[in-house]
Amino acid sequence: MYFTDRGIEELVERRGEESVTLEWVASQLQVFVDQNPEFETPIERFATWLARDDDEDES
Repeated sequence: MYFTDRGIEELVERRGEESVTLEWVASQLQVFVDQNPEFETPIERFATWLARDDDEDES
């Protein structure tokens, strides 16, 4: 188990029944980066990965 798995598991446990939009997720990521600018690059990479996740299926 990676250390980040604990945070992911907590997210699912606390908010797993909620429905959210990608717009909400994007807004939360922007707030996070504003408060933690040192994470700008990893968040950008993560957001890009999410945005392009289905691109491989189209090849």
